Amino acid sequence: MNIVANRPRRLESYVGGVWTRGTKEGAALLDASTGAPVALIDASGIDFAAALAYGREKAGPALRRMSFHERAVMLKALAQALMERKEEFYALSTATGATRTDSWIDIEGGIGTLFSYASKGRRELPNARVLVDGDVEALSRDETFSAQHILTPLEGVAIHINAFNFPCWGMLEKLAPTLLAGMPAIVKPASQTAYLTELMVRRMVETGLLPEGAVQLVCGSVGDLLDHVDGQDVVTFTGSAPTGRKLKTHPAIVGNSVRFTMEADSLNAAVLGLDAAPGTEEFDLFVKEVAREMTAKAGQKCTAIRRVIAPRAHCDALVAALGERLGKVALGNPADENVRMGPLASLGQREEVRARIRDLGAEAEIVVGEPERAEVVSGDAEAGAFLNPVLLYCGKPEAGRAVHDVEAFGPVSTVMPYDTAEEAVALVRRGKGSLVTSVFTNDPGLAQELVLGVAPFHGRVLIGNRSSAKSSTGHGSPLPGLVHGGPGRAGGGEELGGMRGVKHYMQRTAIQGAPALLSAITGRWVDGAPARADDEHPFRKSLAELRVGDQLVTATRTVTLEDIEHFAGFTGDTFYAHMDEAAARANPFFDGRVAHGYLILSFAAGLFVDPAPGPVLANYGVDKLRFLTPVYPGDTLQVRLTCKEINPRANAEHGEVRWDCRVTNQTGATVAQYDVLTMVAKTKG
Repeated sequence: MNIVANRPRRLESYVGGVWTRGTKEGAALLDASTGAPVALIDASGIDFAAALAYGREKAGPALRRMSFHERAVMLKALAQALMERKEEFYALSTATGATRTDSWIDIEGGIGTLFSYASKGRRELPNARVLVDGDVEALSRDETFSAQHILTPLEGVAIHINAFNFPCWGMLEKLAPTLLAGMPAIVKPASQTAYLTELMVRRMVETGLLPEGAVQLVCGSVGDLLDHVDGQDVVTFTGSAPTGRKLKTHPAIVGNSVRFTMEADSLNAAVLGLDAAPGTEEFDLFVKEVAREMTAKAGQKCTAIRRVIAPRAHCDALVAALGERLGKVALGNPADENVRMGPLASLGQREEVRARIRDLGAEAEIVVGEPERAEVVSGDAEAGAFLNPVLLYCGKPEAGRAVHDVEAFGPVSTVMPYDTAEEAVALVRRGKGSLVTSVFTNDPGLAQELVLGVAPFHGRVLIGNRSSAKSSTGHGSPLPGLVHGGPGRAGGGEELGGMRGVKHYMQRTAIQGAPALLSAITGRWVDGAPARADDEHPFRKSLAELRVGDQLVTATRTVTLEDIEHFAGFTGDTFYAHMDEAAARANPFFDGRVAHGYLILSFAAGLFVDPAPGPVLANYGVDKLRFLTPVYPGDTLQVRLTCKEINPRANAEHGEVRWDCRVTNQTGATVAQYDVLTMVAKTKG
């Protein structure tokens, strides 16, 4: 079905495993450039209580039966399938007012987030259904009572209420950590651009890769959906602060302590450093970045630069440079390849932005652009939601309120001067909490002062300078591995952020009990849990044969002074504590010359390694290494090696094995303790 050619069409919601239309004809959604109808939207008549129940009872158990790696593989396959259909999404995206470059951020940026979480899930999470959080807490001296924090998926549904500006990325950046955590979702896109979200969800469902009900879609009003949430559900919201506050105080959300994440209005700033005078590379980079952030997605980005804070002496040059650059931006229909900035998402949105410009006009003057007249190279200047880039200047920002409170969600920024770094920090903080601020400087001391001054008020701070210019992802680019969110006015949420985002959809629980039972629950051996030793060396066992708790207690080896001196000469490590008896005795930690820590590790490996080719393929590191007791000439070492955790890799013929390694001396004192990490074949070849 060609969705573009057959418009307008009635959008459908996907609930309870069925595509369904609302009971009413629905409101018309218009092409942002031409005003032509694209689709009709309505969600009346949907049983939202049943939709929640379907997610909890159908999809939730199916997702929780999968391991983290299986869910990660699912996300990768889904991303690959969507990438194959990307041109279909691009074709429809022009109706939202997005250029090809803007759409790339939304479409391939969103799909890329799926790829990123799929990769992080396989690399950073175990191939298990339980996530161990932190180390074991010993609660008794005799190792019979311990505690371990674990994370398990919440058993409700995540309700994602998204904004209009990124109909694909806004959905996928929330779905990626949600599904990886093992939780189903109901997606509610903003109506203005819901037709693009609906198309992508259709293609997701068609792949058959997701468990039934893992993703449901509501095109239109959510009705009484929030009346039915409980403490196992999660609600996320992206949009205006007033709407977010209204949702956050919904009786069911408050009464059931439902996790609520909000990403709201954000008056992000960019600060030009005192050192970044006209003619410097930082000044030129700053001009380029501000202009790009004003025009990308026609300024309809939650991370866009709204406040441009610059040294007073450089403001005239800055306004002139920005005016020249913005004057070259071709405004028009994004289907036109010559266009560099498209319209706003709707005529209503344009009028909203014009009204906010008038509010700003009480404290600032327009120095670039005319908000009431659009100069377009293509598209319909009247029916389309076009708006020229508008730059304002506020000469007394320290006395202003509107310039720090009013967000014109379009191609609008306000330049404001400062005289000292302290004043710049104070102006930035007037935003009351933002998603991101940029600092452009090549002065390390100034960078430190500015960044530490604004960091408590931001989720992210980007430092721009000549060294990072070619590799920097820019001010306005949220990345899957970094926090996306901000304190205060910005909502207080933390979307993305790698595993931080995943854990938002999981419950942290402290489990206490006998080590044997903790080990059974977590799949990880702990001190005090049963261990098994047999005649076969554990390195001779494939993953199919190896079990958590398999243990080897080695023979012993005595360390001699000749060993220490040979190791020093061979490696070049002649630190005085190994070579000078008097100096070593003067050290408060030693009674004389001691063995090198890495000599101890080498001798330990010599004691536990089985040298023949076999299932163990490689050693790829150690974790949590600690040297606990000095080793002197004449001390005798022994190793206890225990299989601690087994992680078969999905779609590979090997997996990772974590071994608990404890090295002791002749008195039984622990000399060194660490985890050895190896790659092991799944079966014997």
